[in-house]
Amino acid sequence: MSHATTSDTPSHTQPPSTNASPGASYSVTIRLRYTNRPGALGTIASAIGGAGGDIGAVDLVLATPDLSTRDITVNASSSTHADAIVATVRALETVELLEVEDRVFRMHHGGKISVVSKSPVVTRDDLSMAYTPGVARVCQAIHQDPDKAYTLTIKHNTVAVVSDGTAVLGLGDIGPAAAMPVMEGKAMLFKEFAGVDAFPICLDTKDVDEIVRTVVALAPTFGGINLEDISAPRCFEIEDRLKAALSIPVFHDDQHGTAVVLLAGLMNALKIVGKRMEDLKVVVNGVGAAGVACTKILLAAGVTRVVGCDTSGAIYRGRTVNMNGLKQWYADHTNPAGEQGSVKDVLAGADVFVGVSVPRAITVDDVKRMAVNPIVFAMANPTPEIMPEEAAGHVAVMATGRSDYPNQINNALCFPGIFRGALACRASTINEEMKLAAAHAIAGVVAPSELGPEYIIPSVFDRRVVDAVAQAVIRAARATGVARAS
Repeated sequence: MSHATTSDTPSHTQPPSTNASPGASYSVTIRLRYTNRPGALGTIASAIGGAGGDIGAVDLVLATPDLSTRDITVNASSSTHADAIVATVRALETVELLEVEDRVFRMHHGGKISVVSKSPVVTRDDLSMAYTPGVARVCQAIHQDPDKAYTLTIKHNTVAVVSDGTAVLGLGDIGPAAAMPVMEGKAMLFKEFAGVDAFPICLDTKDVDEIVRTVVALAPTFGGINLEDISAPRCFEIEDRLKAALSIPVFHDDQHGTAVVLLAGLMNALKIVGKRMEDLKVVVNGVGAAGVACTKILLAAGVTRVVGCDTSGAIYRGRTVNMNGLKQWYADHTNPAGEQGSVKDVLAGADVFVGVSVPRAITVDDVKRMAVNPIVFAMANPTPEIMPEEAAGHVAVMATGRSDYPNQINNALCFPGIFRGALACRASTINEEMKLAAAHAIAGVVAPSELGPEYIIPSVFDRRVVDAVAQAVIRAARATGVARAS
């Protein structure tokens, strides 16, 4: 999903309330034993439904003439909601609650990834080829020709997912250990969607110099570096310095992944409303990592009127309050009319709202002041800048970063294919042309006959996406001279 990473967004130690529908993110499996009698299971199901739970699987564990033991899987909307559902079941007469298992924690138990050997080692010959003495000849070959590391080691298909845990999802600075489950999840997506091997590396330092030195030192192992959940503005310097120091792709997904998928969605949304990039007024709320990257890709795609807002309002030339080097760049390259005021002020007459900021940043009244057929990308997670239910009837196209609403702006549509393509052609970098090509490829997966207000972006489970993005990235890499393999 997309990340709302901004330098002006407060960090949270707990996710904010989402007012969400029940889903797998807060699902539990309840094992219970109850007296066999007509309607007993129906009574239990009714109680769970009355508590707002969404029942999934119901599995029989053991049955006797007098008693039944079943596992009932229930989706809730929050941890508190799950606890309330369990309490409701526990209070039922003739029902004995045996066990409650949080399905999310079960999935993460022991970690979500592992290293698997590609060749069996069951004989002396196997051992002598995989390890000593046979391996020495392979080492010598790479020593004589370092490029052979791409054919004789995992380097050709392996990405490091690097984080310092300072900007994790909606949780903020939770540290490297707590960030590991997210980085493991990222590695899973690389493998599942693109066949790319990825390994999570969480660094116990916030020092920019130390992070850069460490990643440079690790780089010989990997074919690419995916930076993840590093707070702004440090993430910009880290990425820039690593790109300058390394000859392998370095990609900060929180920035560029969000930007690529946003642009893909906007391309298709404009087909619905009949507007052109060059005619748009776009308001971007949140001028951090994702907000700046979204702005840059919109400018590259032809948008000329972008107004960015932070906690102090619109950014414009001459503003002196709450400024830094990053925001000065923003002031110099956007807001040609010099608009001032809050996000609510500058949203008047805007064609597109891009939110990478905080929950509930805008209201229905704000949306009503936008131009005809407005497009809203409210991507703060888990609670968007405006809920789709509130915006319904007032927007032409609505997108969020959430999987339980249509048009999810999910980075998983981007980074697997981008790295698949970059690794395949041994690209030395991931440049703007490759990102634009990826956005066009994602948008192109949605056929004209399929396009609609609730379908401007393909599903992350659409297996056509990775190949389309990879091929587009390879073509762009070759066209711009950064591909090193045919």
